[in-house]
This record gives sequence, C-alpha cells and structure tokens, in this order.
Amino acid sequence: MRLRRIAAVVAALLMAAGLSVQPASAARATAPCEGTYTIVVGGTGSSWNNDGFYGNIQQHVGYPTQIPNGASARAGVNELNRLVREQRAACPYQHVKMGGYSLGAAVVHIWVTENWQTFDNVNAILIADPKRQGPPGANGGAVPFGGIVGAPLAGADRFFGNIPVKSICHWDYVCDESAGIWTYPNNHVKNYPADFNMDHHNDSANEQWYNGAWYPW
Repeated sequence: MRLRRIAAVVAALLMAAGLSVQPASAARATAPCEGTYTIVVGGTGSSWNNDGFYGNIQQHVGYPTQIPNGASARAGVNELNRLVREQRAACPYQHVKMGGYSLGAAVVHIWVTENWQTFDNVNAILIADPKRQGPPGANGGAVPFGGIVGAPLAGADRFFGNIPVKSICHWDYVCDESAGIWTYPNNHVKNYPADFNMDHHNDSANEQWYNGAWYPW
C-alpha cells in the first residue's frame, strides 16, 4: 500500500493533471485519405476529445491516462498502433504525423521505437517527453523514478531509427531532470502554448528544441 501511495505521488509530479478520461472506443473512425493524417496523444488526465492539441487533426487517441505508469503507456501505444495501422491499410500512401504531450509524448516515443522498422512515411512531435534523452541537457524526468513507473515508460533513449522526430523541452523537469523539480507544474503546463498547434510542425522536422534554442540530433 505504501509503495502504491509513493507511486501515485511520483506520478503526479511527473505529468500534468487534466480532465476526465473517455474510453478509447469513443475515438473517430478512419479519416479520409487526402492530405496528412495527423494523430495526437494527450498527457495525464486528458481525454480523447480534450487533450489541448489543435489544428488540422484527424484523430485524437483515447487511452487510460489517470495514472502515468508503464501500463497506461502500453495501453496508449497499443491504441495508437491500432489507429495508425487501420488508417494506413485504408490509405497506404498517406503521410502520418503523430504528436504527443507529456505521457502522450512517451506513448509516441515508444511507438516510434517499436515500429520504425515496419512503418514508413511518418514523423513524430514529442512535447515534454519524459523519455527524452540528451544531449543537450540531462535526461527526461521519468529516469529517477524508473523503478516505480515501470517499463515501457521508464528510461530514456533515442531509438527512433530513420523516422524524423522533433523533440521540444523548455525548462521543464518532466523532460529534463536538471531543470529541478520546482519547475513542476508551472513550466510543464505553461511553456508550450504554440507547440500544441499541429499545423506549426512540418512533416519532416528532425530536430530538438531545448530551453528556447534549436539543436540537431
């Protein structure tokens, strides 16, 4: 019981809190094949229809976001994988752009790591990714608590293969433990206003934005 209580406290420190969760079954059906298929994954506490993302988005991913741990991340990865592969089966030549914030960024990160060898014509946008690995800066905020949050959320890496990935982290403990825990939750919640606009990110961005500065991978 004590360990579960500690895990809950740590989880709250790692991710932003949000709104109630809706089941994944509420997600929309396959989108049209024209243009880019943009799919997004919200952070802890978000719901499929209220995750903060905006712009020309065809799909919001619903998954259990109440507690940020390995099980919730795995459920998100599985649902993301189902949706993008259903869309690809219907529209084999369509580009897929996926974005995630906080726990959702970890979901997208894990999906890329696990699927880059079998899925092409895709790019990813990671906002405040707790699995972020530097340089520049220190590793993601999930690293110190890896034994509690569990795999696949725990740990940091850059196993993206040949998929273009844009990673964004600004003075935020969740994606940069060197920022200090006192930067949570203010910076984690407020430092990415324009980044939630998926139209702001192109389909081939392969770069890092760290504390307001651009860096190559």
